[in-house]
Amino acid sequence: MRTAPQPAIEGDFALPDVFPLESGGTLRGARLRYAIYGKINAAADNVVLVCHALSGSALVAEWWPAIFSLPGVIDPDHDAVLGVNILGSCYGSTGPASIDPATGRPYGNRFPLVEIRDIVRSQALLLDFLGIARLKSAVGASIGGMQVLEWAIQFPSRVARATAIAVAPLNAMGLGLNHLQRQAIMLDPEWRDGNYAPDRQPQRGLALARALAVCSYKSEALFEERFGRKPDRSGEDPWTGNGRFDVAGYLDHQGEKFYSRFDANSYLAITRMMDLFDPARGFVSALQAWQRVEAAVTLVGISSDWLFPPGDVVALSEAMRAAGARCSYRELVSDHGHDAFLAEPELLIEVLRGGEKTG
Repeated sequence: MRTAPQPAIEGDFALPDVFPLESGGTLRGARLRYAIYGKINAAADNVVLVCHALSGSALVAEWWPAIFSLPGVIDPDHDAVLGVNILGSCYGSTGPASIDPATGRPYGNRFPLVEIRDIVRSQALLLDFLGIARLKSAVGASIGGMQVLEWAIQFPSRVARATAIAVAPLNAMGLGLNHLQRQAIMLDPEWRDGNYAPDRQPQRGLALARALAVCSYKSEALFEERFGRKPDRSGEDPWTGNGRFDVAGYLDHQGEKFYSRFDANSYLAITRMMDLFDPARGFVSALQAWQRVEAAVTLVGISSDWLFPPGDVVALSEAMRAAGARCSYRELVSDHGHDAFLAEPELLIEVLRGGEKTG
């Protein structure tokens, strides 16, 4: 297996001074952080855009290293991989922790509402700057998959192949879970209406939000296999005082790891973005939206995913095919839940190469 590469280029791209948003607001002086792995060829037709999920970054090799190690999605000897940190994040692109040029202070809770379409339009401007007229492929999972689908609709002639993994418009359960995560952050006294100091994050609220999210990223079968009703591995006794079960210790640890590397206001901004994803919005019907798609589309569902249930992904693939789009559905059979695309990349590659259920 190959060693994950280092980016050949890391850069910042300045968006137009006034960047209009779907919500009617604007961003002024916004920037995108991007990274390129490999070399863009003379024809600029070997570029694969890898779109990250909620807490990812432009540095694809840091959060999805296996994509460079295994054939099927990317040819590491010939393709150039482009990663772009989304607006609203905290890894280099303009987000709530960035300075608002109108006030000279961090945006905080005044950061405007950004939607997936805004993300894709900003990426298209970056591609123009880099001289990339058409992507060989766009690949992403979860919120990354939302970006891929919007690329296929909004810029149909600029994407040859689109692979969206574990994604569909969020159902009511997903919307409810995101709402509770945001409430956990905003009820933390340290949130201070979003105007907290950089070194005074609402840590407890952000940690709880992340722990709730982790529950939705895994599956019941995986939790039962790993944790069951075992006491916490630190030796705490759940039957004495406030001792935890093993699963509680795991979730607490995941939350504590997260607040040291992510921004609470970015978490709020991106989960709202996730809620609002609806490819059919603004069109007469979903049929009209999917009729725009020219790319060969692959949708991948995960058998144990209850954040984006495979049935929802199947329904999405059927709607696309009914509109005349070239869309195939494949299913990754795993107990790892929504996180299977990260936890079992070898299985994902096999699925994408046609080794699992298709439709």
